Amino acid sequence: MKSRFKLQALIEISLFAALGLVFDLLIPYRLPQGGSISLAMLPIFVMAFRHGLKGGLATGALVGTLQLLFGAYIFTPVQFLLDYTVAYGLVGVAGVFAGRVKQTATQGATKTLATYLVLGALIGSALRYAAHVISGIVFFAEYAEGPVVAYSLGYNATYMVPSFVISAIVLVLLFTTAPRFTRVATRDIRQ
Repeated sequence: MKSRFKLQALIEISLFAALGLVFDLLIPYRLPQGGSISLAMLPIFVMAFRHGLKGGLATGALVGTLQLLFGAYIFTPVQFLLDYTVAYGLVGVAGVFAGRVKQTATQGATKTLATYLVLGALIGSALRYAAHVISGIVFFAEYAEGPVVAYSLGYNATYMVPSFVISAIVLVLLFTTAPRFTRVATRDIRQ
């Protein structure tokens, strides 16, 4: 029975990572030096709240790594890891609130549920933002107009803040209207 749950989690991670990639590819406009406003973080957040920290980290790292196949900006292996695999993987840290999200969803405490969802999304988004800012400072300093740190902070905020806000709104709508979405199926298929 335990291996069935692991298999289900792996299947969900794969499907949600693919969905995150699709959400990222649906963006018609990308910023000139990378970054775009998208819902790519949404499936990562969903998996983080369904399967906890491990599920979120795995889904995020997979989304970031899959972007390599679809027009990633790669200058060095370290930059690729920091801007894609690590940055998106860090979004999954929202999974630290998975237990509380599940508990409040079960109790029907909508306002508390929304608070945990937004807080988890904020932490995951902030960690991704930090990874992009560091990458901007270290690898993209030549493009900076003015002080490199301030430029990286501002440039990355132009797409990260709206991406966080949009993802948080959709998360709250999704989980408060369908709190059962937090539950992982526990019935055996043979029953």
